[in-house]
Amino acid sequence: MTLQNKPNDPNQKMTKDESANEIWRKSLLGGEPQLGRVHHLFGLLPSNPRCKICNAPFQGFGRPIMHLIGKRQSNKNPHFCSACESFASTFQGGAEIELTMLFVDVRGSTSLAERMNPTEFSSLMNRFYKETINVLVHFDAFIDKLVGDEVTALFFPGFAGQDHARSAVEAGKKLLDVMGYGQADGAWVPIGVGIHTGVAWVGAISGANGDFKDFTALGDNVNITARLASKAGAGEVLVSEDTCHAARINFKDLEKRELELKGKSNLVSVRVLGAK
Repeated sequence: MTLQNKPNDPNQKMTKDESANEIWRKSLLGGEPQLGRVHHLFGLLPSNPRCKICNAPFQGFGRPIMHLIGKRQSNKNPHFCSACESFASTFQGGAEIELTMLFVDVRGSTSLAERMNPTEFSSLMNRFYKETINVLVHFDAFIDKLVGDEVTALFFPGFAGQDHARSAVEAGKKLLDVMGYGQADGAWVPIGVGIHTGVAWVGAISGANGDFKDFTALGDNVNITARLASKAGAGEVLVSEDTCHAARINFKDLEKRELELKGKSNLVSVRVLGAK
């Protein structure tokens, strides 16, 4: 798929939307390396929650450091720092890029909630969010959403590097480790993970009043990733064969499954990673 490029004629002016899309395309693909370096550096500082775009921590000893450089949690949108919220508001738009997506959710969360009191379940979910975000930040993922019992993450070249598919697979394996799979006591929370690589639109979206609302990924490949996560059993990471090829990892000895996914006319091939 051809991505939008700058006009060949230097005298031809770009529209405001085209200019914004070009800025996002360069940032997402690594053409603006400063953003990727900042995302990685801030990820080394504790602690969650963080700005979704630059990774600036809003708590822990990283918080006063961020305040010194003008990065405070936005009053308008608490998922972003004030600087990134202003940037995304100014340059609303996005670009179609190839990236790797990882969705992880708690298996059987409804049954878990029935067996626990609300405080116990809240504590469990908060621990799940914390451990998951720490792993994903370590692998330079962009934390997309925390919804109910699920966390979604995007690995694109500008943040995770050209080996974003491999980073996502390693993150999936690490998630099983930190949740307790493969340990003598077993997992403290049951999770399933779906990973897929493909082209999606990534960028800043607006609400009904036109104000900046969120930064996310949209498209069919995002839906595929979500459905892979829903198909994963407890302790499984389902990796699409598109990701396998992009990651250049030898998966020939791993279990192969052909899955029927809602809304897809063809079967989707995946490989299954499990706990060690």
